[in-house]
Amino acid sequence: MKKDIISKEILKHIAKDLSKHILKIDIKEDMEIIDKEFTRVETRNSDLIFKNGDEIIHIEIQNDNHPKMHLRMIRYLSDILYEYEELELKQYLLYIGKQKCSMKDSIKKHQLDYGYTIIDMREIPCEALLNSSDPSAIVLSILCDFKDRDKQIVVNTILKRLKEFSDEREYKNYLKMVNILSTNRNLEDEVEKGANMLSVDIEKTPFYRMGEKRGEKRGERRGEKIGERRGVFYTAAEMIEEFNLSVDAVAKKLNISIDELRKYLNEKQN
Repeated sequence: MKKDIISKEILKHIAKDLSKHILKIDIKEDMEIIDKEFTRVETRNSDLIFKNGDEIIHIEIQNDNHPKMHLRMIRYLSDILYEYEELELKQYLLYIGKQKCSMKDSIKKHQLDYGYTIIDMREIPCEALLNSSDPSAIVLSILCDFKDRDKQIVVNTILKRLKEFSDEREYKNYLKMVNILSTNRNLEDEVEKGANMLSVDIEKTPFYRMGEKRGEKRGERRGEKIGERRGVFYTAAEMIEEFNLSVDAVAKKLNISIDELRKYLNEKQN
């Protein structure tokens, strides 16, 4: 239960990204989170409600298949409309669980014709969020469809991009989010391995030292510093390939030109 609550708090924190990247909602500048309890016979706390222009967006986050979710959603509909009848209401259920989603998304009986939208994160291509420059959108990609791509490579890419788009403190917070969400996809081991690889100072890795030594030898043979420089480029290429790091991040770490590194990589491939 604690894991469910934490996951929901994380997704509340990134409501704008959730709505923009997954629900494709045009978020207004004055978007306002509504923190309200709906009390009738019992107290019910919805996961996320916010006012967006002339719309009310209601999002429920579900970790398992609730057999009466459609009934819960229509109760929320009634409560929300009671307070905001003049606004248009859109309801979504974001399913992040392990099992295949089997919940009903409509009620068509007793003169009712009601429906809401269920979005299964498993069906969303990870590229939709992974290619974003927004760290909180990248975090959500851990829940998406990796298709036939290697899990470790995708996880490494997620962590790498988080590191590129955040400072050290922010990265630790995002990593915590990824760790928690990864349990719903059985990716805990991949996240641990990826985080450990990225935490290694590349200047202390065997690839870096090997590159330096090769560079020194080449420099000695030629009597100039060209060898050392090419050794650094060799190191950069090895790190990019081995740890799936970006050209920009490695170039910055090794203090070399991004353009020159790209040129070296192109020559190396030819």
